Amino acid sequence: MSLIDSSPSFLRTLCNLRWVAIVGQAAAVLVALGPMRLALPQWPLWSGIGLLAAFNLYATWRSRRRPEESPREAFCHILVDVAVLAWLVGWSGGAGNPFSSMFLLLIVVAALALPLRWVLGTAAACLLAYALMAVFGRPLPHLRDSGIDLHTVGMAVNFVLSAGVVLFFSTRMVTALRQRERELAALRERFARNEGIVALATHAAAVAHELNTPLATMTLLAEDIREQSPSVEVREDAATLRQLIDLCRDRVRALADSADLDTDTAVDLDQVIQRWKLVRPAIELHREGELPPGLLVDPSVGHLLQALLNNAADASQQAGSSRVDLTLRCEGEQLMGEIRDYGNGFHGSLPFHSDTLFRSSKPDGMGVGLALSHATVERLGGSLTMQTLKPRGVRVQFRLPLPTLPGEAR
Repeated sequence: MSLIDSSPSFLRTLCNLRWVAIVGQAAAVLVALGPMRLALPQWPLWSGIGLLAAFNLYATWRSRRRPEESPREAFCHILVDVAVLAWLVGWSGGAGNPFSSMFLLLIVVAALALPLRWVLGTAAACLLAYALMAVFGRPLPHLRDSGIDLHTVGMAVNFVLSAGVVLFFSTRMVTALRQRERELAALRERFARNEGIVALATHAAAVAHELNTPLATMTLLAEDIREQSPSVEVREDAATLRQLIDLCRDRVRALADSADLDTDTAVDLDQVIQRWKLVRPAIELHREGELPPGLLVDPSVGHLLQALLNNAADASQQAGSSRVDLTLRCEGEQLMGEIRDYGNGFHGSLPFHSDTLFRSSKPDGMGVGLALSHATVERLGGSLTMQTLKPRGVRVQFRLPLPTLPGEAR
């Protein structure tokens, strides 16, 4: 992995470092020609610095105008740096200049930021530039009337500058690698979870097909009991049973319809809540907030709401409570939801990991409710958070965008 692949601002960083180099080179020339009184040619040095400054102005303008970057373009930028460095060092001592080792710094920057072939190209360019500089470079004049070792001082300054640049790019590289590792871990987690969900969906589709026949038989039996029983209570129970059977049949049909991508469906959340209350009559649902009249949402939002309500109801019942709180409202183009149970809460990390997909703390649970909810929210581009409350209970909050659906009244 190259740094330029993981950070879209490498060329801008290179431009900023080049400005630092330009200022440092200008300061070094001024000190050498002024206080140190070295007999160095002025026009070659100032022309090289001026050329590098002009190029950096263009490079800065281009990096802001075109944010797309490529290793080829970065390599060309470094070639300019190599050429200017060889020119400046060649006119100020050649291989004897203490800053001649700056070629190694350019190779290090390329190695940290570019793919291998461009690094090898940079190394070859630096070797060629160093050889030309060593052969044709002008010897560095000695200091007069001073006991200062010019080469030693230059090497010290060169070491400090090189260490700073290498440290900057090294920490940048480590940060990019850690970020990439976190992204890969999240992708692996999501892939493992989705594999389990796909397997569950495949099995659910097969079971839904098999349930049609027994549901039809149960409908006939419920109708016979309701019509033939002399007891009023039994007839009422049979009518309730028929409603539950119809609900199951509708859910099975909805499962089959959801596999058809060409089918445009939408659901009313108020109706979803009413059907859920029919299935869970022992739960006291305390609802707050209002939804706009005629609001229709994606069917998966209805499945999400039912899954969260079921988890909350199960958690409350396990703790000896029958209460569940529900808040639904719209803010702008987003649906805000909050479900609060009165159970014992979670212990440890939140159950959003692939290794807990088919594990549940409930005696008869399958351990898929929260995983499916999290996957649904992620697919719809929303967010889902969970919080353990005191003295007991868990609050689940979700935020979902509300895209316009066919036939939707907003």
